[in-house]
Amino acid sequence: MAVPPAPRARNRRLGRDLAGAAGFVATLFLTFLGLLAITFFIGRVIPIDPVLAVVGDRATQAQYETARIAMGLDQPLWMQFVTYVGKVLTGDLGMSVSTGRAVVDDLSRFFPATFEMATLGILIGIALGVPLGVTAAARQGSWLDQIIRVVGLLGYSVPAFWLGLVGLAVFYARLRWVGGPGRLDIFYDGLVSPVTGVILIDSLLQGEIDIFWNAVSHLVLPASVLGFFSLAYIARMTRSFMLDQLSQEFVTTARVKGVPERVVVWRHAFKPIRVPLITVIGLSYAGLLEGSVMIETVFSWPGIGNYLTTALLNADMNAVLGSTLVIGAVFIVINKVSDVLYRVLDPRAR
Repeated sequence: MAVPPAPRARNRRLGRDLAGAAGFVATLFLTFLGLLAITFFIGRVIPIDPVLAVVGDRATQAQYETARIAMGLDQPLWMQFVTYVGKVLTGDLGMSVSTGRAVVDDLSRFFPATFEMATLGILIGIALGVPLGVTAAARQGSWLDQIIRVVGLLGYSVPAFWLGLVGLAVFYARLRWVGGPGRLDIFYDGLVSPVTGVILIDSLLQGEIDIFWNAVSHLVLPASVLGFFSLAYIARMTRSFMLDQLSQEFVTTARVKGVPERVVVWRHAFKPIRVPLITVIGLSYAGLLEGSVMIETVFSWPGIGNYLTTALLNADMNAVLGSTLVIGAVFIVINKVSDVLYRVLDPRAR
């Protein structure tokens, strides 16, 4: 009996969807496997002896060899890599020499702090950068366009640590508008039980409103500094995309027909740039998650950047590789989310 056309079409669509999902999972797995290979071989190339980091410089040769065998470093390189992949897939990133805890436990404590600060920073960058970029393009050559371009230039040229120090000196030490370094004042530390690790969410879940506002006062300045650099990049790219669209024939046609300028800019010109803008925002967000080391150092922010810096100084290779792996995984996830959003916003990519 012949299959009706409608069910046959549904079956074809279902097959395409399943094939697409399988390809997505396979690409994700292979990318993650490549990331594991890169982090593993970087750990072997770096001129740091992980055995000495554990036993110390005064250990005897016998103690050194015992630790080396216990760490599996006497095995062939390919076998070490297989062991490393197996441990990572089971959630074992080793023990941190610096803290004496499992690296997974450390990352579960430090990464939410970076996530909290970077997320607020990218929201500030989007909320201000996109309108500024659109405005600059719509008023190309005006004094407003020049000011926005100068702001973008400052975002590229001003050192992050200098801007952070100036912000602390002005808004904390002088004006007392914001909280100082750290995530909370010292007398609030430890009063909120970690649930998500994000202090803003955990304090609200537990009804600690005072702690929530104290966390906001500490978060707003470092997040604003990150948001400024994100704003500069997003505004510059948005302006560039908009200038290209505003020169297209369909925009000229809309203006000739008497369509209001606001509608021309935001509906006709802005709509096509949403897809490339997703890439810009995704890269900016990933950069904030992995590149906030200087800001975390200046503000004594207990995030993954600060943790990674401390691990490097202490030759703590398990912590270094674990942090690098998490940062790389974040990039992979953000890129894949961007791919999904492409298909949602642009039917041609489906």
